[in-house]
Amino acid sequence: MALSKEITGASFLERSSFIPSTKLLLNNKKLNPILVPLNHRKLEVRRSSAIVAAVSEDLVRADSVYGVDKGAKVKARAVVTVRNKIKEDLKETIVKHLDALTDKIGKNVVLQLLSTEIDPKTRGPRKSSESVLKDWSKKSQLRSERVNYTAEFIVDSNFGMPGAISLTNNHQQEFFVENITLEGFASGPVHFPCNSWVQSKKDLPGNGMRIFFFNKPYLPHETPAGLKALRERELKELRGDGKGEMKFSDRIYDYDIYNDLGNPDKGADLARPVLGGEKIPYPRRCRTGRPPSDSDINVESRVEKPLPMYVPRDEKFEELKAGTFSFCRLKAVLHNLLPSLTTNISAKHDFTSFSHLDSLFSQGLLLKLGLQDDLLKNLPKIVSKIQATSQGLLKFDNPMIVAKDKFAWMRDDEFARQFIAGVNPVSIERLQAFPPVSKLNPEIYGPIESALKEEHIVDQLDGMTVKEALDGNRLFIADYHDVFLPFLERINSLDGRKSYATRAIFFLTKLGTLKPIAIELSLPWSAANSKSTRVLTPPVDATSNWIWQLAKAHVWSNDAAVHQLINHWLKTHAALEPFTLAAHRHLSAMHPIYKLLDPHMRYSLEINALARQSLINADGVIESCFTPGRYSMDISASAYKNWRFDLEGLPADLIRRGMAVPDPTQKHGLKLVLEDYPYAADGLLIWEAIENWVRFYVERYYPDSGVVALDNELQGWYYEVVNVGHGDLRNEAWWPELKNPEDLVKILTTFIWLASAQHAALNFGQYPYGGYISNRPVLLRQLIPDENDPKYANFLADPQKFYLSAMPSVLQTSKFIAVIDTLSTHSPDEEYLGERSQPSTWTGDAEIIEKFFEFSSEIRRIEKEIERRNCDAGLRNRCGAGVMPYELMAPSSEPGVTCRGVPNSITI
Repeated sequence: MALSKEITGASFLERSSFIPSTKLLLNNKKLNPILVPLNHRKLEVRRSSAIVAAVSEDLVRADSVYGVDKGAKVKARAVVTVRNKIKEDLKETIVKHLDALTDKIGKNVVLQLLSTEIDPKTRGPRKSSESVLKDWSKKSQLRSERVNYTAEFIVDSNFGMPGAISLTNNHQQEFFVENITLEGFASGPVHFPCNSWVQSKKDLPGNGMRIFFFNKPYLPHETPAGLKALRERELKELRGDGKGEMKFSDRIYDYDIYNDLGNPDKGADLARPVLGGEKIPYPRRCRTGRPPSDSDINVESRVEKPLPMYVPRDEKFEELKAGTFSFCRLKAVLHNLLPSLTTNISAKHDFTSFSHLDSLFSQGLLLKLGLQDDLLKNLPKIVSKIQATSQGLLKFDNPMIVAKDKFAWMRDDEFARQFIAGVNPVSIERLQAFPPVSKLNPEIYGPIESALKEEHIVDQLDGMTVKEALDGNRLFIADYHDVFLPFLERINSLDGRKSYATRAIFFLTKLGTLKPIAIELSLPWSAANSKSTRVLTPPVDATSNWIWQLAKAHVWSNDAAVHQLINHWLKTHAALEPFTLAAHRHLSAMHPIYKLLDPHMRYSLEINALARQSLINADGVIESCFTPGRYSMDISASAYKNWRFDLEGLPADLIRRGMAVPDPTQKHGLKLVLEDYPYAADGLLIWEAIENWVRFYVERYYPDSGVVALDNELQGWYYEVVNVGHGDLRNEAWWPELKNPEDLVKILTTFIWLASAQHAALNFGQYPYGGYISNRPVLLRQLIPDENDPKYANFLADPQKFYLSAMPSVLQTSKFIAVIDTLSTHSPDEEYLGERSQPSTWTGDAEIIEKFFEFSSEIRRIEKEIERRNCDAGLRNRCGAGVMPYELMAPSSEPGVTCRGVPNSITI
């Protein structure tokens, strides 16, 4: 018992997290397990040098108690958890059996323990004997999802604390290591979180050896002597040398410009501008190193689906996620295929009625399109078989917006409500001047004064004057004038694309809801068309009602493009990619900030690569389905000039848009101008929870500004984000500084907010709100006729037919909603805010683990509060007859399209 008492009081165990007990083997003598409960006492912060000294002292004491001489040997055992693939192709199966065979004759998986201490003879870390994974030939054939292998080591009693494990794969095939647990040391089990693919030695540079560090976090200057060189080596390998084409087995994180969206080799019509650089500023993306195209040396050659795009190996979707994504892509392909076939059989490209549109959901594409008899005769038998057996594979689910109320899309109150509780609740602003003022240059765009007059709206202000409504914070605007006007001539010259630059004005009623009171539609000014702007107000008769419905549709078309190209793609996906690349290049896996950010970077590089391949590329989904067409990414790049990271956090953004004002008496330090604003009200709860968690975490490791300044990895990360990843804006004065812990809290909170809650709010409502195309048309093909337009007679004769002719075609609609069905789907392996894999072993800091569980509990409390709000009849923007509850900020979700759930990261 002397040993137990001595070690229990040692400093190392006082700072170790609670781990279930294990048996200690020392000179083959079994010792009683030693337990230190997680909440036994408040754990104190110590420098890593003190920890290393304590560990060494503990081991020396153990030797002295048992009379072990220096140079005695200690046995240790590693349990290595390997995740098997659920499905293997024939080649993988053959190679797997070959590896099992060669493992028997010595081509093994070899492990070696590396100490935190320096060996004075080699001047490198102390090393154990090498060991191989046992029973690979037998266990690798098991069909279970996870298989535990073991390896045994012999170390000298003065080995010190094991800080890293080297792993060399002498097989032909890669395998996925989830974690390694080491038993046999006086301190108890030592955990090595891995979650990485280990490539064959032949596919790795140098000696083909992978290094995994134990879960104890260290700032760079605190790194134990034995791990310093290994830490630097690992980061150097992840950065690469900036040369050559990447192999799929590589783990290299590097930057490049967006020069792979066009495909000039297939024709001049598929050429697109290069985004990134002084000419067209844009964030940087992950470098692939592919050779240039044949026709333009400045453009990278394309990789078209189904061929894969390069991302670092550990960033690829895991199998469960990949399977879900592939199934959704199959649905999208089939939905795209079938309407294409219908166009070959019939000239009916438009929806003929609203019941025709409804048939996409009630009957599916093969039925009730008015073509099923001819279609089924011409379809391949295999497609007919899929339709008969797929249980809805070719049938769209009813979008939530029409499942709740079939005619909600026609109501003005619902039109207004979706600007604060829909899929794009971040564009609306408080109107602070009337009429609204453009920031465009009139010398370039001609007269740009708004056509809105007081007489257009004064009768709808509940007896108030316009000034009184402005002063009372009762007027709001969704203003897309300046975004669209510079591009309108080019957009409207495209075949089947028509657009205005729109403004929609809203009034806040006494019930706390918004109502639209005017829509301004602008076209480019010209001497021949001096009346380039028109203002429409809510209808007074049947004719003006249909005109009004078309005006709202044009607002939605503008809103859909701004949502997808700017708020969603640019401000979350593209803007955060440099942060992720820089984190892998500069923050060691041992770095506490890397451990904090790791779950919030999961899958983001892979989904962005897939977007470059088939969503934002030339003739991709965005160009095919959205009004701006081939000028879509030009609009995104134009908006990047006004992007500001310092204003992307929720409180700053609300203040910027005039939707909140600073107020220290309020819970979150600000007061919402529109109190029943579901996105903001729920978002502030999550923002505060994230900020509190981040602040505790940062203060744990950075007690003062000096430690922040001393952290070369942290400073290197942020420097590269600003000067390389967002290098085109590097000279902007608004970039936050990184000088003290509070600066770091703001930067990290903003990143985590954007990657989790903000992205969720902008993404997972796409199908529930936009799946019914009339609720939120993303493309329009007709302008609104007036009395002098030849089309006006057609409009009067059949307004419903004209309205549907302005909507996307059957093909465009089915293609679009099949894609947003995929984008709105949660995978079964989704990790939500407040969750993380292996929660007890991702860090060796027990106090951090305890605080994380408090954060997780707070997220669950917020979820219950959101549920309560959605049942509050006084909150009319989220509760009532035909009103969808606002659940896009509700943290958890089941798999599938649920219109709720906040994943940790941008996973889709």
